[in-house]
Amino acid sequence: MHAITWAVLLAILLPAAAHAAIQTETVEYKDGETVLKGHLVYDDSLEGKRPGVIVVHEWWGLNDYAKKRAEMLAELGYVAFAVDMYGDDKVTSHAPDAQGWMQQITSNVDAWRARALAGLEALKTNARVDTDDLAAIGYCFGGATVMQMAYAGADLDAVVSFHGSLPPAPEGADIKASLLAAHGSADSFVPPEKVDAFEQSLDAAGADWQLVAYGGARHGFTNPGAGDYGMDNLKYDANADRRSWALMQSFLDEAFAD
Repeated sequence: MHAITWAVLLAILLPAAAHAAIQTETVEYKDGETVLKGHLVYDDSLEGKRPGVIVVHEWWGLNDYAKKRAEMLAELGYVAFAVDMYGDDKVTSHAPDAQGWMQQITSNVDAWRARALAGLEALKTNARVDTDDLAAIGYCFGGATVMQMAYAGADLDAVVSFHGSLPPAPEGADIKASLLAAHGSADSFVPPEKVDAFEQSLDAAGADWQLVAYGGARHGFTNPGAGDYGMDNLKYDANADRRSWALMQSFLDEAFAD
């Protein structure tokens, strides 16, 4: 009976111990005078430095969805940092609020980039991060944001946009990162002419890029809660979610292998 008791205890405790390896921290940092609070996640069972990955939230703000994606990256062995693009703990489920906050950020491209790059600098100060291996991923507004980081010449190995707005690269952009855009073919927010302009601008910039379109997928296709916001163009697509995440993993593996 004693042996059976220990077996039962181990069955209970071992999964908990494995889960406890993933650690989360709230990290305060600044963009000018604006105080921001990011969500840092890492696996403390791993030794040594490892690649760092920025996660940029949707226009709703730094909510549980963005934090969950950071935790998924930590489970893959990265140090992940879900950045805060708004400050003041701004999170909403109301589109007019989200649109207003997003427009405040995106109305000045230089300031928009600076806000995102402040998050990258915060990640780089973490002792667990190998600053030679850095990437950024983003969702919706965050997808456009990580592209702007690349256009600013950020020292990133890889940038991945999930259902982002695909802003075209400006003339003369010095893009160091390899770029991946995961796009929903039925996303009415990003019609074919915007996709064409995006692709042509990256060709003109000489960028290393790829765009993968998922048939029938709409905006927000990676977010299981997309349909809760009451917008027709927002819809979760389990196949596109699974496939785009797997593609991101291989894309990051390749980028960090160099």
